[in-house]
Amino acid sequence: MANQSKKPGSGAAGDMLTAHLLAMLKGWTAYGYDLAQRLEEAGLGDYNKGTIYRTLRHMEALGLVSSNWDTSLNGPARRMYSLTNAGSLFLQNWLAILDAHKSMVAQFVNLSAPTETGAPAPSRQMKSRKKAVRKKAATQKQDELRDET
Repeated sequence: MANQSKKPGSGAAGDMLTAHLLAMLKGWTAYGYDLAQRLEEAGLGDYNKGTIYRTLRHMEALGLVSSNWDTSLNGPARRMYSLTNAGSLFLQNWLAILDAHKSMVAQFVNLSAPTETGAPAPSRQMKSRKKAVRKKAATQKQDELRDET
C-alpha cells in the first residue's frame, strides 16, 4: 500500500480541530497565535502550534476562512483569520451532524438501559426476531403433530 500523508484537517482529531477553529472565528477575527491560546484555555487539547497553522492554511485553501496580513502593530506582519460564508455553512452542517449523532447515541443508551431485573432492555428488532423464531417453532411443532396423526 502506498504511504499517504494526511492533510491537515483529515481524520477525527483534525475534523474536531477544524470545527473548533471555525466556532472560535464565528463573529471574531483572530491571529493563529490567539486561536491556539484560546484552544488551550478552553481545554480543547494541547495542539502543536504548527498543526494549528497548517490547519488554518488548509481551511483557507478550502474557502472556509480568509486571511489578511495585519501590519498595524509594531513588529512583523501577522496573518489575521476570519470566517467566510462557506465556513459558516460548514460549521452549521457540522453542528447539525453532531446533533444527529447525539440523538442516535441517546436512543442507543435508552434501548440498552437496564430493566427492573437489571438486564439490558431488548431492542425492538431483537424482540421481533425472537417472536418470529417462536412462531416458526410453534408452526413446525403443529406440523409434526399433524403428521403423526
